Amino acid sequence: MPTRRINPLKFDGAAALDFAAVRVHLGVPAEYPADAVAQARSAAEHPPVPPLDRTDLPLVTIDPIGSMDLDQAMHLERRDDGYRVHYAIADVASFVPLEGPLMAETWRRGETLYSPDLATPLHPRELSEGAASLLPNERRPAVLWTIDLDSDGQPTAVDLVRALVCSVARLDYEGVQADLRNKSLHASIALLPEIGNLRRRAARARHAITLDLPDAEVARAADGHWTLNLRAQNEIEKANAEISLLTGMCAAKIMLDGGVGLLRTLPPASSDQLELLRRSAATLGIDWPADTSAGDVIAGLDGSQPKAAAFLDDAVHLLRGAGYTVLGPAPGAAVARRGRGGLRPRHGAAAAPRGPVCHRSVPCAAHRFADSGLGDCGAAAAAAGDGRLRPARVGPGPSLHRRGLGVPAQRP
Repeated sequence: MPTRRINPLKFDGAAALDFAAVRVHLGVPAEYPADAVAQARSAAEHPPVPPLDRTDLPLVTIDPIGSMDLDQAMHLERRDDGYRVHYAIADVASFVPLEGPLMAETWRRGETLYSPDLATPLHPRELSEGAASLLPNERRPAVLWTIDLDSDGQPTAVDLVRALVCSVARLDYEGVQADLRNKSLHASIALLPEIGNLRRRAARARHAITLDLPDAEVARAADGHWTLNLRAQNEIEKANAEISLLTGMCAAKIMLDGGVGLLRTLPPASSDQLELLRRSAATLGIDWPADTSAGDVIAGLDGSQPKAAAFLDDAVHLLRGAGYTVLGPAPGAAVARRGRGGLRPRHGAAAAPRGPVCHRSVPCAAHRFADSGLGDCGAAAAAAGDGRLRPARVGPGPSLHRRGLGVPAQRP
C-alpha cells in the first residue's frame, strides 16, 4: 500500500512543525462526532450512582500540573501488620451507553493519543475532563481497590468494589516532591515514599527490569521552534508508579487465578539480546558478573551518569515484543500464559502503570471478560454479559472481587 507523502514542515519564519499535518498523515481522529458528544453530555447530566458510598476516604490525586483528566486517586494508611492502599480508578466506562454513537466512536479510537501540542482523547472531554474525572470536592463513581500489604510491602488481600468517592485535593508531582523535601507530605500520601521503596525492593528481589530512563518531552520554545527536553523522574513519580503497578499485578493475579482475562505480556529476552547487552556493558566499562541478572545490573546503575544512561538505552531492547495474551477456556491459553516472560497488565486489560479501567482504555474491555468468565471462576461478579461489572451481592460493601493473596483477609 503506497504511503502518502507529506511535508509536515511549514515555514513561518521559525520552521515550526505542523503537527496537524502529522496527525492527518497518521490517521489520528479529529473532533468527536456531534452525536457522540451529545450522548456524552446526556450521560454527564445523569451520572451513574454506585451502590456503595466511600466518600469518607480522603483520597487525593497526583498528576502533571494543569491536568484535568484525573483518573486515579489514592489514600494510604498504616496497619499494625503493614499497610492498606486505597486506589480509586475513575469509572469512565460506566458513563458510556452500551449502544449508540459514543460507544462506537470510543471503540474506534481505542486510546488517548498525545501530540506535543494537544491530546486526542478516547472519551469526549465532557466525560474525561468533566463528569467522570476525579476532580477535587466532587462526588464521582469509581472502581475502588483496597489492597492490604504486609510489612515487606507484599499484598496479602485485595478487595475491589464499585463505589462513590470524593477526592479532597488535586496535587501535582512537582508540588508533592517539594513537600517531600520539606517533610510536609499530605496526610493521605505520607506513606507513599515508604511503600514505594518496599515495592521497588520487591521488584529487585524478583529480578524485574526497571529502566530509569528520563521522560522525553517535546516543548515549544519562545522562538517558535520545537525542542526535545529530557527530564529525570522524581522520587514521587516513581513511588506513584509503584502503586499503580501494584494494582495492576493484583488485577493480573485475579485474572490468572480465574483463568479468564486479557493480559499485556512481554516475552523473555532472547539469548542474542542478552549477549548484545553484555557486549555493551563491556564496551562502556560497566561491571556485569556472570551470575547476575540483567535486572540486578540495571537496578544498580545511576541513570544520570552518561555511561549508565547509554547502557540503559541499549537495555530497552530487552523489552521488545509486548503483546496481549487472552486467558480463557480456549485450547492453548495456559500455554501462552506460561510462555511469556513478564506480565504487563495495561489500560483496558484491567491494570496498568497508569491504572486499570481508565479513560485511556478501550471502554469496558476489562468489564466484558470479567462479566463473561470471572463469575464462573470464583470471583464475586455477576455474569451480566452487558459489558459492565456488577456486584453479585447486595447490601453494604458489594464486592466485585475479594480474594486473599496467600493469607486470609484480615478485615477490621
